Amino acid sequence: MQYRIDKKTGNKLSILGFGCMRFPRTFGRTDMQKTEELVMRSIEMGVNYFDTAWIYPGNEEALGAVLDKNRVREKVYIATKLPLILLRNPADIDKYFNQHFDRLKTNYIDYYLLHLLSDTEQWAKLKSWGIEDWIAQKKKSGQIGQIGFSFHGSQDEFFKIIDDYDWDLSLIQYNYSDENFQAGVKGLRAAAAKMPVAIMEPLLGGKLATGLPKEALKIFRNANADLSPAGWALNWLWNQEEVSVLLSGMSSMEQLEENVRLADGAKAGMLGETEKAVYAEVLELVNRACKVRCTGCNYCMPCPKGVNIPGCFSSYNASYSMGYVKGMHEFITSIGLTSEKNSAPSQCFNCGKCETHCPQHIPIRNDLARVRRRMEPFWVRFIGACARFFLGKKRKKQS
Repeated sequence: MQYRIDKKTGNKLSILGFGCMRFPRTFGRTDMQKTEELVMRSIEMGVNYFDTAWIYPGNEEALGAVLDKNRVREKVYIATKLPLILLRNPADIDKYFNQHFDRLKTNYIDYYLLHLLSDTEQWAKLKSWGIEDWIAQKKKSGQIGQIGFSFHGSQDEFFKIIDDYDWDLSLIQYNYSDENFQAGVKGLRAAAAKMPVAIMEPLLGGKLATGLPKEALKIFRNANADLSPAGWALNWLWNQEEVSVLLSGMSSMEQLEENVRLADGAKAGMLGETEKAVYAEVLELVNRACKVRCTGCNYCMPCPKGVNIPGCFSSYNASYSMGYVKGMHEFITSIGLTSEKNSAPSQCFNCGKCETHCPQHIPIRNDLARVRRRMEPFWVRFIGACARFFLGKKRKKQS
């Protein structure tokens, strides 16, 4: 495992961090056996940075249970996050903060992040609530090691935020298709001059690993048949010395093994002009095929009407990048066409709740209308209606 130094503390941070939001799940709940196997194997292989958050369901509890059971808390750095979207008054800060310790089974947090701090108006409100003094007190008590924030906003706002406070770490969305999106490469470089920078969504919610157009896959394969699309995406990030930690949401042992193998050989400046030309060629195809920039983070869920928003967008994009038949198959699967519960985009009634939570600032209602026009033709709606009708009759008969 390669490490990069947090110059503020001297901490050696593994260049591959474990993004815990995508712990393996079974029947809607964290699969603790698989999670423990992954976490412990990653620590054995040198991963020492684990990123979670209060709002990831069952996530902190799962990580805390594994670390406590195996007595490895002192071997890792835990990063978790204060849920700013849930705060209604200053008292809520301690209300949510104090819950981390029971969940994570620890009495300190190495890197504490303000979750989704994306504009100066939000930061000004927190300052009016006394957040700066609060941070100082928590650091003095040892409950917080370093303070940071995760960001999903405009580049201008990012610059203002990093200049307004002495932050210890920033977490930004960044990958080869997002070089000029949100904080972007300029934000990365500006932040790295002040603090360590961690990267989320290195694979754009998996799209840069499994959702690429066939032509793009062919380009990568011809350039290096031994390197997977995910490997190309991770190497692009590690090539930049400003990247301290790359977070990967690994949900299988195969993903972990591949990522660690790549991290073992990664170093800044390892890509030449030939490789950079390959990325440029692939990016052109990716931008052409990607219609909705959804990363599948699920912050928009649950929908009051049960619409599977991330599933709808994923299948819609797939219908362009991988062909209409493939996209329609994914769509039918994601909305449960033949199930009694309808989670199709036609269920949307334009309440807008989802848009207030979307870190990508996607016009979800408008885009769901586009998905509906392409993915819900008459025959799809007819089959779904018939299936729900007969399932409803069967359920009534059984009752």
